[in-house]
Amino acid sequence: MAKLDRRELAGAVADVGVLVPIAVALIVSNGLSATAVLLPAGLLYFAVALVYQLPVPVQPLKAFGAIAIAKGLGSDEIAAGALLMGVIFLVLGRLGVLDLAARGFPRALIRGVQLTVGLLFLKIAWTLVTEPPKSFQEHAISQSWALPLALLVLVLAFGLRRWPITLALVGAGAVITVVLAGDKAELGPSAISLPHLDSGVFWTAFTVLVIPQVPLSFANSCLATADAARVYFGKLGERVRPGKLATTFGSANLLAGAISGMPVCHGAGGMTAHYAFGARTAAAPAAMGALLLTLALALGAGLAGLLAAFPLPILAGVLATAGVLHILLLRDLNRARDWAVALLVGIVGFELNLTIGLALGLAVWWLPVGARLLPRLRTA
Repeated sequence: MAKLDRRELAGAVADVGVLVPIAVALIVSNGLSATAVLLPAGLLYFAVALVYQLPVPVQPLKAFGAIAIAKGLGSDEIAAGALLMGVIFLVLGRLGVLDLAARGFPRALIRGVQLTVGLLFLKIAWTLVTEPPKSFQEHAISQSWALPLALLVLVLAFGLRRWPITLALVGAGAVITVVLAGDKAELGPSAISLPHLDSGVFWTAFTVLVIPQVPLSFANSCLATADAARVYFGKLGERVRPGKLATTFGSANLLAGAISGMPVCHGAGGMTAHYAFGARTAAAPAAMGALLLTLALALGAGLAGLLAAFPLPILAGVLATAGVLHILLLRDLNRARDWAVALLVGIVGFELNLTIGLALGLAVWWLPVGARLLPRLRTA
């Protein structure tokens, strides 16, 4: 039964380290409406509270967002990419293709994906304090202070995670944000506009944004998130299936594309963050959904300036803690072969590309099996 208490609230806000930097960059650098950015995420949080009754995370599409920000793509290309992601994953989810494909991915490969995500969280956290995004530079503190403060947040968050520490940290960050940029607050939503789409916009979105994101979403948003739900919630986690996850975030991306908003997904690292800091029921995603919708509709007009003042050491420290805890999922691997495959997928996925890492992992895992079966098939 969902019960909103301090630990649920602490778990609800534990994944802001991924959401806030990408959301702010898309608003400031790419010209997206702040209300359109947060609205799909808030509504998807409400949807997962109803559908899964568990703290299933909602995050921006990470590779998609990073590429869009780096290349300075406009709202039309981002909207087209969101629509394409929505159609692809909604269709795959409803047809049951992803649930079938998941059977070919052993636990060692899933742990490799989770290792990649954990390492990426640590990398993003490091970058937040050593190379602050341009959107945050007006209020960024010097690196000589930022890094020690982020390490302090990491120690506090990791050591006190049985208490509602993230609630205190994010609350402190909110107070600092108001002190630094409270004069930029404006009541009411920001304007929402429909995208202008044509074949050229869709082609750019497909080749530049969608192709790099699809393998990551399949592996992390669907397979690894479903696995993390089973690890953390046992039998209750069985309702979080890859195909169902694809259906929920695919539907949300149709909305995001229609209003030129931020494309969203689920994520195994976010599941770890929510769970590690106290979230256990639907109360956590419902609370996060309420927070995002309130920000989108009540403060959207001035949200870009407000969020850009949120202290980066807090975001980095909480995000790094989630990364460390996510990597610790590998502890249940026992055999040397499992560890070898997980490390191969994780390291190649982190250093090069997750698609390449998964392909190598599948080959290493299944080729020996095929070699053993082939003689039997010939003699059958």
